[in-house]
Parts: sequence; C-alpha cells; structure tokens
Amino acid sequence: MAYIEPEVIEQARQINLLTYLQNCEPHELVRLSGNSYTTRTHDSLKISNGKWMWWSQSIGGASALDYLVKVKGVSFVEAVETLMGKAAVMPTLTVKPKQKDKPKVLLLPEKSKTTDKIRDYLFSRGIDQSITEECIKKGIIFESLPYHNLVFVGLDEKQKPRYAAYRTTNNRRILGDCSGSDKHYSFRIADSKSEEVHLFECAIDLLSYATLTKLSGKDWRKDNLISLAGVYLPKEKIEESTTPAAVVKYLEERPDIQKIHIHFDNDNAGRKAAKTLKIILPKRYEILDEPPKKGKDYNDYLCIQLGIYKSKERSFER
Repeated sequence: MAYIEPEVIEQARQINLLTYLQNCEPHELVRLSGNSYTTRTHDSLKISNGKWMWWSQSIGGASALDYLVKVKGVSFVEAVETLMGKAAVMPTLTVKPKQKDKPKVLLLPEKSKTTDKIRDYLFSRGIDQSITEECIKKGIIFESLPYHNLVFVGLDEKQKPRYAAYRTTNNRRILGDCSGSDKHYSFRIADSKSEEVHLFECAIDLLSYATLTKLSGKDWRKDNLISLAGVYLPKEKIEESTTPAAVVKYLEERPDIQKIHIHFDNDNAGRKAAKTLKIILPKRYEILDEPPKKGKDYNDYLCIQLGIYKSKERSFER
C-alpha cells in the first residue's frame, strides 16, 4: 500500500492523454484528422478536444490517469507513479515499529539533460542568472522529467541529497516535497563563516534575498541562508511551539551563530511565526524580525524593485 499527497494526485489529473502519449508513448499515437487521434493498440479509442472515448468498450475519460487505469489496467498508484515519477508516491507505515535512527530514503525524480525551463522560470521571478547557475552547478536545483518541474535539493554533511521539493514552472501553483524528504536538511545556501543566519519560508524567497543582496552591491555568498521548507505554523499556545527542524539542525551544526534574521511574509501567518520564534529561540541569540519592505514576501519585493509584473495567478505565489 502507498499514500499519495492530494496535491500530487491533482497534478496527475491535469495531464491529458494526448500530452502523455506525445511525450511517453509517441509510437502509440495515430493522427486521424485535425486534432483527432487514435492509438495503434485500440483503433476504436478516439482522442479529441482534451477527452478520449474507447467506443468498443463504452469507456471514456478526460485524463492520462483515467487512460492508464481504465485502458491499460494499471493500479492507481502505478498510474500516478508513471505520470509523476516515483517521488510522488510515499510508502505507508507498516505494522513494524519505525526505526527512528534509520534515515529516510529520498526518492528524487529523474533529471532532465536540459535546464531551460527552470532557468526561464527563475528569471521570470527576478532571480539573478549567475545565482541560478551556481545553484545548478552545486546540484541544489535541477529540472526534472517528464514535466520539467523545478526541484530544490537539501544536502547533508556528506553532500548527499536528503530533502527535495518540486514546483511547476508554469502558472499552475502545484508544489510539494518529494517522498522521503527530511526537513532537517531543507534547501539552503549556508557555506559562509558568518556568525549570522537568515531564515526564509521557502526557497524562492531565499533566492530572492540573495538577488537583492547582489543588486545592493554586496556579496550574497557571505550570508548563511536557510529555507524552512514551508510556512512555519506555531501552536496556539506559543510555549507549546517547537522550533522548525531546519533551524534546529543548523544551529546544532553551527554553535558559533550569534544573530538570527527572520525574513517571513508580511501576512498574519508570517508575523505570528516570526513572533513565536523570537520567543522560543534561546535568549543567547540576537533575533531580528526583518520582513520585506514591500509586497507580501521577498519575491514580491524583488519583483517590485525590478519592475516585474506578476499576473493574478502568480501574484503572491510561493
């Protein structure tokens, strides 16, 4: 048995049969006329206007997921794995006791040989191209197959991937963590010997801050930048809240850290999260709450500074 995140299922359902066949089974596709197609295996299966119908069996559907399950007879989990990659499927817990000391097995999607989609996407969000290049060379971002998503990778002390998050490179807001991700090792650029660390809700904000630093004429490599892999949600009672795993891990690795900069969003969740961390983090740290000066998040602020227009679909997108 396996568990699939609802967001992953939704992304799989968005893939129409024609797109799937063109990219994964082009040998099966037979064009009839215009935008109408059939398949070599089932000549009574017709594809048109984003839908398909297998007339001889009176079975139809609107997605590649339906086709894989109803026509090819694969299981639902196998169908999602075929469309989204193994990273989409998370094994459920068995009756055996969980071995807490055993590291999670991270399932990364297949890498694309090209990086055009993620370069264009990050450029459209205002991220400096040289910063993108450096991240690609380090292997902490890459373009995945078959749908050319942007993947952010978190490495451990041995430079082994332990965390990964994917997001689409189009206007659809579909994103999530890859199966087996350990948030202790979330996406970071933190090789500096500086005694300060900067915290962000997501990787895009981290890269936006690095870009803003470069635009100001400073060396962004001299900062330690940590993404929390999502919005930090404290408990209703602040004293019951726990410190995010990524922060705990980094502060354990760097006992010399003296100052913590919090760069969370300019919304209720971001303000509450920043307030909570200022209270629960050890008093030996100097903690500064530094939200973006304009916009909801640091990517908004960057885009405002660069004069980049963000459409309604992508406005305030994470």
